[in-house]
Amino acid sequence: MDIEKIAKAIEADAGFELPGLVDSLAEMQQGIAGRTHTPEQMLLRQARNKTGKTQQAFADLIQTPVATLRDWEQGRFSPSGAVVCLLHIISNHPDVIDELSQINHS
Repeated sequence: MDIEKIAKAIEADAGFELPGLVDSLAEMQQGIAGRTHTPEQMLLRQARNKTGKTQQAFADLIQTPVATLRDWEQGRFSPSGAVVCLLHIISNHPDVIDELSQINHS
């Protein structure tokens, strides 16, 4: 199995880079069990990382309780479709953060 080729295909399908994917695929091939992450968890972490914000600051930005954000990041609950849409926008257009900040401080 060509792990690099599979990883590139998965990332192409996802539309963004997935850090640690090659290592995870190698572990899977060896039969090592690991944690699973939902696409929503990965998208949330990617969007938050692109903003460079802490959980509290990001939660404030999207007007969500930090406990809810943590639940989403840890996979206890999934964000709504509207939040997923917002996360895609933030992830693909991090400059929109400035506009969100202005709206939240108005």
